[in-house]
Amino acid sequence: MKPSMIVGIIVIVIGIVAVGHRTFTYTSEETVMKLGPMEATVETQESFTVPLWAGIGLIIVGGLITLVGRR
Repeated sequence: MKPSMIVGIIVIVIGIVAVGHRTFTYTSEETVMKLGPMEATVETQESFTVPLWAGIGLIIVGGLITLVGRR
């Protein structure tokens, strides 16, 4: 299998995941206060939404990369 076909398939899979699961949530940790050797941290949950057009665009681009890789 050519490397461009592998990249194309990976991009298609990422696009399918983006269309199927549009909201991704992650946890970030932030230091609020530091006093000598002690520190206080806060964990916040943040999320972002992948636009539908971006997921569909990834699927199309992945398909084009795969087709070009066949030649």
